[in-house]
Amino acid sequence: MYKQLQQAIPYHFTQVKLLRTALTHSSFANEKQDGEEHNERLEFLGDAVLELCVSEDLYNGRPSAREGELTAARSRLVNQESLAAAARRIGLDGHLLLGRGEEAQGGRDRDSLLSDAFEALLGAIFLDGGYAAARQAVQALFAGCGEIRKTCKGMKDCKSRLQEATQKIFRERPVYTLADSTGPEHEKVFTVRLTLPDGTDFTAAGAGVKKAEQTAAAFALQYLAEKF
Repeated sequence: MYKQLQQAIPYHFTQVKLLRTALTHSSFANEKQDGEEHNERLEFLGDAVLELCVSEDLYNGRPSAREGELTAARSRLVNQESLAAAARRIGLDGHLLLGRGEEAQGGRDRDSLLSDAFEALLGAIFLDGGYAAARQAVQALFAGCGEIRKTCKGMKDCKSRLQEATQKIFRERPVYTLADSTGPEHEKVFTVRLTLPDGTDFTAAGAGVKKAEQTAAAFALQYLAEKF
């Protein structure tokens, strides 16, 4: 169930019921009137999870930035428009469970509804797989598409920097593998898995294989900077 969506995240739920709840708008639950839970509680939780994940990445990625700078950067990242765009990238809009009235009023295309569902999805991932799984999803779907890649702007590309780092630390190169591709031909999402010589894996998604590889390399560079 929801195979395509889970591949696009990329995260595979142990408790698929949590994913269904994250996709269930209150209008659908109210129409069903059978006790089905809607996603508002998960949205509350996912909002906090997202803020923590983005804050951690900004803190690690901008060691010289002051509190005000970090707060401003987080505000630019965590807003309704960017969350709705992230939701559309993974096809979340097509999986939402909406009531007839909300559907008729165009709720499936509304930024506010999509951003709420995206936060609910992160809350569901957190409950199902813990903070590490939620953080990886945020990096792959959201932070990795913007802020993390900015750390490489104006310097050698992340893949080149990572290759130099791994040669120096491990005397080996990282390995990139295309893990999956989803969506229609004109807007495919590619998922890449990067494996460091020490066996540590990083997964990233993007509109192209090269973009996904660069994002995965950025994650790996952060990991190496913290560990070595």
